[in-house]
Amino acid sequence: MSTVVITGSARGIGAATAALFADMGFNVVINYNTSEADALALLDKITASGGKAIAVQADVSQMSGARLLFDKAKKAFGAVDVLVNNAGIAQQRLFTDITEEDYDRMFDVNVKSIFNCCQCALPDMIHSKYGRIINISSMWGVVGASCEVHYSASKAAVIGLTKALAREVAPSGITVNCIAPGVIDTPMNKGFDEETINALAQETPVGRLGTPDDVARAVAFLADEKSSFITGQTLGIDGGFI
Repeated sequence: MSTVVITGSARGIGAATAALFADMGFNVVINYNTSEADALALLDKITASGGKAIAVQADVSQMSGARLLFDKAKKAFGAVDVLVNNAGIAQQRLFTDITEEDYDRMFDVNVKSIFNCCQCALPDMIHSKYGRIINISSMWGVVGASCEVHYSASKAAVIGLTKALAREVAPSGITVNCIAPGVIDTPMNKGFDEETINALAQETPVGRLGTPDDVARAVAFLADEKSSFITGQTLGIDGGFI
């Protein structure tokens, strides 16, 4: 049975991805930092349905947290076959109001966490000549967003990391791809008022916001053996927004 680690998987896209992989028969490692109640509720849901999962509290923006996560995953299920780097934060702020602390935190969570987790996952993947890494970026990492300069820059960095790492590890049978979601109906967007949400839905050509399941299904495709000739790519799941 294959094992997947999904960072930031207590809620939103990460939780939908964890539930889908459990339905697909994977051993699922749920990771959370602060959302313990949500993570444990997801764990109960998966195990009640006959799935195999564990929940691990770890701040993967720190290498020590990433190592803890992978140590517990390996102890429970063995080597990790699929890594979904989903942990992320967002912030709307004028560029001139962004502090050094804001900038550093954004890159630590959105980019450094991916570096940390890939470093932990790759030795076993290289040894087994197989692995799937899927990184969650954003459409704003492709085109940029006003009042989200540090967020957009961090998500653009995820795309660059994906492309470079894909070239490096492809000879070892490992694919590395990226998903750039559009406006998805998740807790990350709960800060927007109803008028803004409706406007974003209208701007999306398909006429609605995306759902966590829309993104989860794309992650599952990139983790499948059928996608073995796809690597270094950024897949937009944005309803035609960009």
